[in-house]
Amino acid sequence: MSMKTFSFILTPAVLMLLLAAGWTSAYKPVILVHGVLSGPRSFKMLTGFIKKAHPGTKVTAIDLFNYGNSTEPMWKQVEGFGKVIQKIMEKSPEGVHLLCYSQGGLICRGLLSTLPNHNVHSFIALSSPLAGQFGVPDVLLRYFPLSARELVYLLCYTKDLQESISMCNYWNDPHRRRRYLKYSNFLPLLNGEKPHSKMAAWRKNFLRIKKLVLIGGPDDNVITPWQSSFFGFYNHNEVVVEMKEQTFYKKNTFGLKTLDTRGDISVCSQPGVKHVKWHSNKKVFDKCIKKWLD
Repeated sequence: MSMKTFSFILTPAVLMLLLAAGWTSAYKPVILVHGVLSGPRSFKMLTGFIKKAHPGTKVTAIDLFNYGNSTEPMWKQVEGFGKVIQKIMEKSPEGVHLLCYSQGGLICRGLLSTLPNHNVHSFIALSSPLAGQFGVPDVLLRYFPLSARELVYLLCYTKDLQESISMCNYWNDPHRRRRYLKYSNFLPLLNGEKPHSKMAAWRKNFLRIKKLVLIGGPDDNVITPWQSSFFGFYNHNEVVVEMKEQTFYKKNTFGLKTLDTRGDISVCSQPGVKHVKWHSNKKVFDKCIKKWLD
């Protein structure tokens, strides 16, 4: 049979019949991880965007640590999400895409560092406090009776709060560096700012990803500073130091510089988007997300 004849036979109608008969999608499965005080239902519109752009894609919004339970300690969530996601990956030998929103981005960083055989292709961090948080959103004030951010460290940098509230695990007070390194049991370990015996293994695991996609913007109003979505953060004078000037980048403690050298970091800044709208904004999907799910 000639290629011309074959092309004629594979009309759109025939292709639809083949899909209905069991042909699977050529697109990798997409796994979604929600943020703090949220749950899988928040991804309804995003799931629709993905399936419309890439028909047949299997999209899974993980139903775990939802809403109030999302304030459980970060390592506990990393372990829980990791077990569920690992089962999905085992059924997807072609690889998966991991799209993680807000606090979920740090959870995904944790599991990507600690899972030695993951097969994540694109890791997309959607408005996540990747370098930490130094601002209390109104929605979380009930968890922090001291509303002044300068005093939050008195709560967060204690053993009890480190073992009970997720946000404390990535609270990064630029004026209390020593206390951050002494008490914080999550972010400094991920960043390699607090040396530990598993640093080399975690870096190797993290570097299994093929692409790191960082998405954020100046009008977020929750991630503080907003450049934390791009691994930027305050110095002790509250001046934002960009990713490439961060010590963890220069020392390549968890592989960030290696990814950048490989050309595998994509940064997408989008103005005019509030924090709660990132996953329902079609422009953000089209500009920042869609091509990385091909």
